Amino acid sequence: MVKELRERTGAGMMDCKKALAETSGDIEAAVDALRKKGLAAAAKKAGRTTADGLIGMALEGPRGALVEVNSETDFVARNEAFQTLVTQITTLSIGADGDVEALRQAVIPATGKSVADSITDAIGVIGENINLRRTAALSVASGVVAGYVHQQSAPGLGRMGVLAALESTGEVGALDAFGKQLAMHIAATNPQSVTVQDLDPAVVERERNIFADQARASGKPENIIEKMVEGRLRKFYEESVLLEQTWVMDTDKKVKDALADAAAAAGAPVTVKSFVRMALGEGIVKEADDLAAEVAKLTA
Repeated sequence: MVKELRERTGAGMMDCKKALAETSGDIEAAVDALRKKGLAAAAKKAGRTTADGLIGMALEGPRGALVEVNSETDFVARNEAFQTLVTQITTLSIGADGDVEALRQAVIPATGKSVADSITDAIGVIGENINLRRTAALSVASGVVAGYVHQQSAPGLGRMGVLAALESTGEVGALDAFGKQLAMHIAATNPQSVTVQDLDPAVVERERNIFADQARASGKPENIIEKMVEGRLRKFYEESVLLEQTWVMDTDKKVKDALADAAAAAGAPVTVKSFVRMALGEGIVKEADDLAAEVAKLTA
């Protein structure tokens, strides 16, 4: 009975023995008792910073989605049970359509439990705080959503994920092949927008003002300053706008040239509708504890 309870819950042998003793050998009641203890453990760990973990990617033809599930350490991110959980969550992510709360409530078919409950159970078993941080989804009416996972540790799991949505009536195989290359390019260059027109006007104005102040500091006349600013803005666009960037697969081309080649290969015009680049832990401030604090935690 202890063995069966351990297999069903992943809890330690002594915890299983104690739970069975407390419930007079009732397996189901023992499972519930351990889950309640797991919930308490999860609550205790919920304040810990989760800056590691995995990005998961799911692709289904004209649809694709990314999820970020965080853990406290890279050690847990390499854990098979954690990877299985992230894969299960990722499989449900396309249906959630970018809504992280809907994804938390989605039911994992293999267990019949919600994603939120499954995460809570995993916290109790694995012993680290785990958090479903975010999800994003893209779709096109016709065409493909292609993707790339960087530093892949298991199929569809890694430390960065990119989706590229290509709208076209062209040949799907050609679109998918170019889409994967485009996603790799986006992973490497981190553009801010697809086109110049898509850039936030406030960002452009901020850059323009900075360039103008820099030019004035050099003592140049206003008519020269204007030309200098326009030149620096063009350089900014080449660095920040996807279609204006140098194509990483062939540095003699821009991305817009590679897109034209892809349209010829697919036999129809191709439009980059949108993209998503999700890097693990970006924006999370990880606490820096000193050794004394770590020892205090261990003895608490």
